[in-house]
Amino acid sequence: MQRAALVFAATLLSACGSAPPAPESEPERPQRTIPRQPDIRDGRAYFSLADPSHREELVIASYNLLGTGYRFGGSNPDAGLDCSGMVSYLVRVVSGQTLPHNAARIARITRPIRRHELQAGDLVFFNTTGKPYSHMGIYLGDERFIHAPSSRGKVRVERMDNRYFAKRYTAARSLVAYE
Repeated sequence: MQRAALVFAATLLSACGSAPPAPESEPERPQRTIPRQPDIRDGRAYFSLADPSHREELVIASYNLLGTGYRFGGSNPDAGLDCSGMVSYLVRVVSGQTLPHNAARIARITRPIRRHELQAGDLVFFNTTGKPYSHMGIYLGDERFIHAPSSRGKVRVERMDNRYFAKRYTAARSLVAYE
């Protein structure tokens, strides 16, 4: 009887230490968008969406965030978004690519454009705290942009030519390669 108990215990212990059986086939890995080669001009590499149509999808997806609450440092619509968190979130959802969660860093890695070159899906930057790239949004066209402002705390559409933002406009950037 004692020997049977020892054999049973040894069998249990060896089962815990053995490797699990190999799966019959490799599980499928999710497809991830492979970013295209960086857009290089003037010796600088800029972030670029893998597909230029993503710029339009960015605009469409941004409307789904209207009314989302503001949260400093937020990058998830369920918990709240800040301005760069909103842009980073949308780029990730639309293209699978990653942008930093910081307006000034996003401005540094994206291609500068002139204000008159703005197209829907480009980025606009403002100086709201004494720093040139302290706030940002996504340009919608017709002098409008969508952003996550801390004042009145909800994602909303604003006019770029309103008194507040017109005085604070800093720069525009594109998320697509030179066209």
